[in-house]
Amino acid sequence: MKRRAWLATALLFLLGCGGSAKDNVPTIRIAVYASGPRGAISGPFYYWKEQWEQETGAKLEIAEIPFAELHDKVFADLRAGTARYDGIVGPAWFYGDYILGDYIIPIDDYIERGTKGEFPFWDPDTVVPPLRPLHMWGGKWYGVPNDGDAHILYYRKDILEDPKWQERFRRETGHELPVPPQTWEELAEVAEFFHGKDWNDDGEPDFGITMHLAVGGQGFFHYMSLSAPYVVLPGAKKDRFHNVYWLDPETLEPLIDSPGHQRALAMLRRLQKAGPPGQTGWQLKEAWDRFLNGKAIFCYSWGDVGSLAQDTSQSRVKGKIGCSALPGSYEVWDRQKGEWVRFETPNRVGNTVGGSWHGVISRFSKHPELVYHLFAFHAQKEVNMFHCVTGWTGIDPGRTFHFPEPYGDASITDYVSAGWDENDAREYTKAYYQNYYHAQTYLDYLRIPGTMEMWRQLDRRLHEAVVDHSIPEAEILRRVKEDWNRILDRLSAELGRERLKRLYQQSIGYEGGSAEGD
Repeated sequence: MKRRAWLATALLFLLGCGGSAKDNVPTIRIAVYASGPRGAISGPFYYWKEQWEQETGAKLEIAEIPFAELHDKVFADLRAGTARYDGIVGPAWFYGDYILGDYIIPIDDYIERGTKGEFPFWDPDTVVPPLRPLHMWGGKWYGVPNDGDAHILYYRKDILEDPKWQERFRRETGHELPVPPQTWEELAEVAEFFHGKDWNDDGEPDFGITMHLAVGGQGFFHYMSLSAPYVVLPGAKKDRFHNVYWLDPETLEPLIDSPGHQRALAMLRRLQKAGPPGQTGWQLKEAWDRFLNGKAIFCYSWGDVGSLAQDTSQSRVKGKIGCSALPGSYEVWDRQKGEWVRFETPNRVGNTVGGSWHGVISRFSKHPELVYHLFAFHAQKEVNMFHCVTGWTGIDPGRTFHFPEPYGDASITDYVSAGWDENDAREYTKAYYQNYYHAQTYLDYLRIPGTMEMWRQLDRRLHEAVVDHSIPEAEILRRVKEDWNRILDRLSAELGRERLKRLYQQSIGYEGGSAEGD
């Protein structure tokens, strides 16, 4: 690690404060998602705290904030300009609020100085292309990479490849068992086939899929990635009708009630029936545990599942999992034509759903260089790779050096040495590579003011859908659209409709027009 130049700079800074370095030790405080010293996102900052303090001569305070309070506490501090938090390790959807208030500083100069040894070095080109925009705005870097969130599909490879079950599936359905499923319809059929059967020989009926559908359980992210293949129409560029998901880029009309979303919500309900009845009250851990305990064929979620599967104290599926990019759909709703478009191969939509938790520097910090040094320290290849292969960190693949051959220059022994089953590691990294590099299009990331409020309303309405199947999908989504319109109208009154529209267009990389030049 390049540290001599930084140590010299830090020493001069300390002595320049007056008195001795011992009397003027600077302290920085970072806000981070609360999960403790051995938990996701916050844990790595505790793990490296002592070493970082020794290298810099500074002190680090870690302010853990529960997920439900993080946005309110962070932005209360930023609006007040009190610099209670020098840096924020937050989710990527905070950017609309960051940029609107001019609350964070760009880091391009710090990145350049890192190439000269003044800070720990990390290479922006190692951030996989779909994740780079989540750390940037207006062509400038603001965020230092840390976590790379995306959903992939986990399945019981040992069961789906078992000739006994393949023959039984063939007899009952009249066709081959798809391994892995290529569409959500295929996945639903397989989940329904296995649901209620004792396929793990424990003397009890088991489940086809496990999901977390409680309000506040982050299930809305899983609806996003499930619905994208029905909604996001691929095209040559991101125009009004292609490669968009959330809002009409020209009018800000919510697109959430489209026939594509209605079909996706029907699929969510179908999958729900192939899982445990208690799912409607489950948070993340409860759903993950059912898969890790060997009770479900499918689970689609973040990289944590693959990492946690290697911990035999809580997993019975080590060495038994398969992984793939998420399934697609043969049909996609075309808003411009007002009809379903059918493809010869499934429409596969890559995703970056989740927080992609990473550090930004408060404009009000008195020690921005120290904050950047801390985040750059965690972004270094050696440190970030350790995080990626270690189950409790919550850091998922998103850097080029996370992928072993033939996808990248990492070694599979990096994973095996960290306790991974070799086959699990190959399946896991292959699936993430497919998601980032092989998708036909991508689910864009909402980063406007009001994003969290809009997602909370979506979350609440999705829960209505899964607890009461008598409400038509169109009615559930109409309610979401009304909720979103109220939020957008309020924001438009506060900010101006055109300003809000420009922020949305910037956040998704909108290129304008349509296929017919509208």
